[in-house]
Amino acid sequence: MKEYDAIFIGAGQAGPFLAARMAAMGRKVALIERKYLGGTCVNAGCMPTKALVASAKTIAVARRASEFGITIGGEPTVNMQVVAARARKVTLDARNGLAAWFDSLETMDVIHGQAKFIGAKAVSVDGADYSAPQIFINVGARPHIPDIPGLKDVPYLTSTSVIQLDALPRHLIVLGGSYIGLEFAQMYRRFGAEVTVIERGSQLAPREDADISQAIADILSGDGIRVLLNHNLLSVTKEDAGLVVRTDQCDVRGSHVLVALGRRPNTDDLGLDHAGIETDQRGFIAVDERLQTTAEGIWALGDCNGRGAFTHTSYNDFEIVAANLLDGGDRKVSDRILGYGLYIDPPLGRVGMTERQAKDAGHRIKVSTRPMSRVGRAVEKGETLGLMKLVVDAETDRILGAAFLGVGGDEAIYGVLDAINLGAATEELRWAVPIHPTVGELVPTLIGDLRDT
Repeated sequence: MKEYDAIFIGAGQAGPFLAARMAAMGRKVALIERKYLGGTCVNAGCMPTKALVASAKTIAVARRASEFGITIGGEPTVNMQVVAARARKVTLDARNGLAAWFDSLETMDVIHGQAKFIGAKAVSVDGADYSAPQIFINVGARPHIPDIPGLKDVPYLTSTSVIQLDALPRHLIVLGGSYIGLEFAQMYRRFGAEVTVIERGSQLAPREDADISQAIADILSGDGIRVLLNHNLLSVTKEDAGLVVRTDQCDVRGSHVLVALGRRPNTDDLGLDHAGIETDQRGFIAVDERLQTTAEGIWALGDCNGRGAFTHTSYNDFEIVAANLLDGGDRKVSDRILGYGLYIDPPLGRVGMTERQAKDAGHRIKVSTRPMSRVGRAVEKGETLGLMKLVVDAETDRILGAAFLGVGGDEAIYGVLDAINLGAATEELRWAVPIHPTVGELVPTLIGDLRDT
């Protein structure tokens, strides 16, 4: 059995950075990855999908060129092979960059294969055994495939396989109206496919407030996407002309089906029971506030611990564990203020609580909203869809959350995110002198328009 100071299972956006830091300190570390370096973000998430989003944005702008006084000879067209190749290059460049970095670390061994626990501090990979006093699990998650009658008998797509398409679907049916499904729905509609989104709930992006959700639906409908709400899935079948999705209200016929109904952790084949590592009923590894599992000396980072589902929360897991183990700190998961983005166009930037969450938590709140049609920067760019929203505690004057759905919303939200982290009162922000013309300059205006709800 080969011994290390630390073993890392999975090469996502948390473990490798901690492994590299330990290796730079001279510790002997093993990084075990069964497929690709970089995890979901590099290979099937952020990087390839945002490359596709950029292509979809470009064709949408090209179609509107005449509005800006620009003439393009003829109707712009999409070459899906070039679009897909560009996304693949973004992924491969990032993956190869990680490989080169890890190769440069003298005390890091990269081991390719499936790791399984064979004891409390030992794992086996293709017949070879390794042990370490510290083990870090960073195995991520994969698309959840529900037990819908007929689904497993048809060639369905997931967020992983859809990015490999180099031909345009005739009619893409998206099962699920949350973040991943909506991004693919809009991009493929802009590429030229007919798109239908089927959601069993009463609104798209059900985590969001109703006004934000409705604005998202309006944006997608404006792109020509058919949105079906309150539809329960009954079956998926294949017919000569394509695929049929049957709901409790209608049949939808299309050429391709994308399953975007949540994700599940990659923990079912790790032999966790051999190490005394407990999971919840969905398979997420149980961790404490410092991300240690129920087994001493073993931590779970990233999507597999159920404490965050984003690249940035995974990276923050690395920061928490590194601070506690290497820097003498005492950081906790509950310290972080959650922010995230929805990368439709225009994008949504979100941080902290929604209005609904704030009320459910017992806060007396003030709320301010402003349509993007009243934001100068949006008007100048000809992108006036969406709205800005601010939620504030009426008693403490502290910002509880914000949602900026509109051009630049994913960047403008940083001013609010930083303010929440610093505990700034709205009165302190109200008199800031922002840069004009920007989207973020409207934060003081939003503060001035706060009203009790």
